Amino acid sequence: MTPVYRHELKYLVNQAEYRQLQTVLRSLLGHDPHAGSDGNYHIRSLYLDDLYHTAYRQKMAGVEVRKKYRARIYNCLDGRIALECKYKNGAYIYKESVPLTLEEYGALCRGDCGFFLSKPQPLARQFFLEARANIIRPCVIVAYDREAFVNDVGTVRITFDKTLTAITPQQNLFDPEAPGYHVLTPGQMILEVKFTGILPEYIQSIFRAYSFVRTSASKFCLCADRIRHILR
Repeated sequence: MTPVYRHELKYLVNQAEYRQLQTVLRSLLGHDPHAGSDGNYHIRSLYLDDLYHTAYRQKMAGVEVRKKYRARIYNCLDGRIALECKYKNGAYIYKESVPLTLEEYGALCRGDCGFFLSKPQPLARQFFLEARANIIRPCVIVAYDREAFVNDVGTVRITFDKTLTAITPQQNLFDPEAPGYHVLTPGQMILEVKFTGILPEYIQSIFRAYSFVRTSASKFCLCADRIRHILR
C-alpha cells in the first residue's frame, strides 16, 4: 500500500494566543471525540534510539528524510499500546504502527524483540532487524496533555500540546505520578496543524489573522536535551 503523507505545521504559542485561537476553533471545529469532557487527553511516548543517537542527530542536523520509533499510550492506561514509526519528509509525515500487549511492551524495554517476528505488520519485522543491527534502546519518555480539534471529514487536525514533560526512560510509563521535568516556559505550548492535501480556506483564514512563527521544535529532542541537562 502506498503511504499517504500528511502535512505537518508546527508553531510555539503562548497562553494568550492559545486562548484567542481556542475560542475561534471551538466555533468552527469539534473536539476529538476520544478526549475527555474538557477536550484534553494525556499522551506518553517512550522514544527509542540507537547507540549513535541517529534519530536525535538527524533531527538536529535538519535531515529532510528520517524516521523515529516510539511506544505510545494514552491517559497512562495499558489497554492501547502501540509501537509507532513516524516517517518525516520535509513538512510531510507518515505513521505506521504495531499493537503491543503489556507483556510485549515489557520485553521491548528489555531489548527482547523476538516477538515482533510473529506479527503480521511489515513494520514489526523492520523494527526487529533494525533493533538487532543497531541496538535500539529506550532513551526518553515524552509526556504532555493534548487538546485536539478536528473538522467533520477528519482530514484536518489542530492540536495544542501542553505541559510538555521529560521523564527518564527508567521510570514506569504507566505511572501517573512518575517524576518528570518541565521543558517549556510556563504557559508555552506547541500548536500543530496536520492535514491531507490542501488546508481548507476557512482554516487558512484563521491563521492569517495571527502572526504565529513556524518552528521545527521536536518534543522528542526537547525532552532528550532536558534529561541530558538534568543528569549530566
